[in-house]
Amino acid sequence: MSTTTEVPAAALMPRPPRRFRAADKRGRRMGKLLRLYWRLSEPTEAELAVLGRRLMTRDEPAAALVRAMRLPADDPQRVTMAQFHRALDSGVDDDSPDALRDFFELVEDTPPWVDHDLCERGAAVFRRFGQNANDVLLQLSLIGGYRFGGPVDLLAETGGLSGTTTMRRLGETQTWAVAVGRPGGMDRDGEGWRLTVHVRLMHALVNEAFERNGRWDSAEWGLPINQTDLASTLNLFSGALMMGVRALGVPISRADSRALMHLWKYVGWLIGVDEDWLFDDERDQHQLSYAILLSQSDVTHAGAQLAGALVDVQGDLHYRFAHPVAARYTRERLLSMLEGFLGTRGMRDLHLPHRLPWAFGTAWLRNTVSYRLIGPTPLGARYLEWRGRVARDRAMFRHFGTDGAEIGALPVGKHG
Repeated sequence: MSTTTEVPAAALMPRPPRRFRAADKRGRRMGKLLRLYWRLSEPTEAELAVLGRRLMTRDEPAAALVRAMRLPADDPQRVTMAQFHRALDSGVDDDSPDALRDFFELVEDTPPWVDHDLCERGAAVFRRFGQNANDVLLQLSLIGGYRFGGPVDLLAETGGLSGTTTMRRLGETQTWAVAVGRPGGMDRDGEGWRLTVHVRLMHALVNEAFERNGRWDSAEWGLPINQTDLASTLNLFSGALMMGVRALGVPISRADSRALMHLWKYVGWLIGVDEDWLFDDERDQHQLSYAILLSQSDVTHAGAQLAGALVDVQGDLHYRFAHPVAARYTRERLLSMLEGFLGTRGMRDLHLPHRLPWAFGTAWLRNTVSYRLIGPTPLGARYLEWRGRVARDRAMFRHFGTDGAEIGALPVGKHG
């Protein structure tokens, strides 16, 4: 007769970090309009519990690859950074280490649900958003996300958005998003595909470093880059992006919404988001996002610090003409847009100076002409593509000047 006591499955699950649901009422207030507009249901306790557990869940396939990079130099199963880049560019060699082969077999095994034609349409929708996408991704998605503790505190720890690195790191994110939206960008040999896999390894390297360096409190914040935060970040480029551009007066058809969602669904799968949190339907994405809002913590000091850095860095961007005037206008326009997106409480949370939201009016005027008057004409699609290209080129120049736009190099060090 065995005397072994069986441990309940629930007892083996990781305990959620302390930040989980630390500001439930605040999240409910912030998500009220989202819930009413989309007629969202209240998440169950079981659904919220999943969010808590996945704050302690990492991307295991990428973590296995990083462990192989940590093997001794004389171990034949060690993966070097040079081998990773060769595989990224041209596929794995027959004699590649097992961990590298396993990882690329995973990311190259495109799920059958991926519709490449629909991804191409989604990329075209993304490109035609033009300056509106630039505005929403910076103001509502990035700076708006600083109102919650966790990911913003990791950014502060890594120094990724402070001091002289602010401008370049913003440009790197812009470079990746632009690459995803290019024609053929998410094909296996497309720049968007390669940069997405590159970013996936970057995430795993950050996770591995902070899980062992003693500088990160996982009991408070969860794993440095975890499934819940990763899914929340993915929403910034799909559901949140569309909500933001609609607020600026851009009409989006149901077909275009589905195409954009499908594009970022594939990006999410490739970057390592759990597949049950990937959606084709925009409402389903907002349902998850509402639940994530309820699970968030309050604003921290890091949020105000990094928001201020992003506002101040507008003076350090590259401008082709009249730098002092252009820099001042860009800063004031940014604050005005932030006031419109975040409201008085949001600006106060991030210690940002208040401004009248006049920039919303100019955006509405521009978008009425572009999307409602010119857009439906026979030349409308080509016009919006051109406007989008101008906005992307301007953003790239402002962040990189005459230097080439690129994603930051992966650290070499002990990885080879």
